[in-house]
Amino acid sequence: MDRFLSSAVNRIDAKGRVSVPAPFRTIVQKRGYSELYAIRQLEVPALDVGGPDLLDGLEERIAQEDPLLQTADDLAYFYYGDGAFLKLDQDGRITVSDFIREHTGITTDVAFVGKGKVFQIWEPEKFRAYGAEVRARLLARRRAAAATPGRSE
Repeated sequence: MDRFLSSAVNRIDAKGRVSVPAPFRTIVQKRGYSELYAIRQLEVPALDVGGPDLLDGLEERIAQEDPLLQTADDLAYFYYGDGAFLKLDQDGRITVSDFIREHTGITTDVAFVGKGKVFQIWEPEKFRAYGAEVRARLLARRRAAAATPGRSE
């Protein structure tokens, strides 16, 4: 399978590096990525991480905007100026830089979370709390849909 699935928590070593989970490294290698690109999420303290295809998708999004309007400039800043490349070493580790730490609050452990075409990097407790929020929202939607007259489960 060529999708980032599941999640794992790994400890940061004394040199500030963390191992990307083996299943994620397999996908990175399969896709031929030599570098990873990380972009900060707007609404949550997490980073989306992917390869050149992530950048291609972001560029397609910018191209949909009128280049004379502020939105195109805002997106270009957000995607390019507020992102960072992450280099995988020969042992499949990345350096947990200030860029990562400042946005996520990561200190000693990193949660790697599959998200299909990309994966995310989280501080583990923040990821657990977010997961509980997501499940609560989905359960509320399910219950609301089931309570709607004329709808069957």
